[in-house]
Amino acid sequence: MKRNTLGRCGLQVSEISFGASSLGGVFHDVDKTEALNTVHAALDAGINYFDVSPAYGATQAEKYLGAALKGVDRSRYILSTKAGKYTEPGSYGSDTFDYSRDRIHRSIDESMDRLGVDYLDIVYLHDFDYDGQRHADAALSEGFHSLVELKNAGRIGAIGAGIYAMDLWKRTLLETDVEVLLVHNHYCLNDIRATELLPLCRHLKVGIVNASPFASGLLTDRGPAAWHPADPEQRFIFSRAADHCREHGTSLQKVALQFSSQSDLFPTTMFSTARTASLQKNLEWYSQPVDYRLVAEIQAMLEPVMNLQWAY
Repeated sequence: MKRNTLGRCGLQVSEISFGASSLGGVFHDVDKTEALNTVHAALDAGINYFDVSPAYGATQAEKYLGAALKGVDRSRYILSTKAGKYTEPGSYGSDTFDYSRDRIHRSIDESMDRLGVDYLDIVYLHDFDYDGQRHADAALSEGFHSLVELKNAGRIGAIGAGIYAMDLWKRTLLETDVEVLLVHNHYCLNDIRATELLPLCRHLKVGIVNASPFASGLLTDRGPAAWHPADPEQRFIFSRAADHCREHGTSLQKVALQFSSQSDLFPTTMFSTARTASLQKNLEWYSQPVDYRLVAEIQAMLEPVMNLQWAY
């Protein structure tokens, strides 16, 4: 699989990367054995970049990913996790946020223990745009300073951020020395606002990980999970697009994956799955050319929800 340079941090990441949120049961129930087999299949397919977070499944995703990577030569994979957002078992949707120095340092210790490593290639400050951005000031000051300390101590490689709000992305780029952005839901069939960040990122040599090609489930036949903020009318618009794809002998998720992953604007596109069959299907789609006429038809149907800011 082709590898590309991720900004000035210099990491050589596979063009398709593995988001481990599914290992935490974020989208549906997960079989542990199948989840571990999926990670191994990703490695065998040439995927070398894996991202996770302690918030995914209340640390379950980190535990499963750590179990899957146990015994795998460390040179075979690039690993990132996140800090600042935490979810307790059985309390999905009731997150806590803490970007203090003490909590960030403890979080990295705990994540490394669950993942079975003593070095993380990237650490992202996670979702500090939540709660109306009331955590932003703490994250942009003490939170990022804490990551700089960890980098200077040789415990982590690159400093990153993983958020959604576009205005806060611009503030983050202007106020911090961030090296990698994990941008989700902003370069997919229904939202291409990540392109707004490209000029400044290129100037600063900041790498962008393009995540969520399926728009958190909106661009799938199944549709998004119950927690997604899309209302019934908006969900219907996406279901019509899925029907249109079926009428053309394909699927909405196939076109969505191809559209996002085959752009040369970003070094890597990240999707998440805990099923080997799904992984193989996505890799097959990635290797086939996208039908841009069909893309245009889908985007015309999605115009009422194009570039809509979801209240995550």
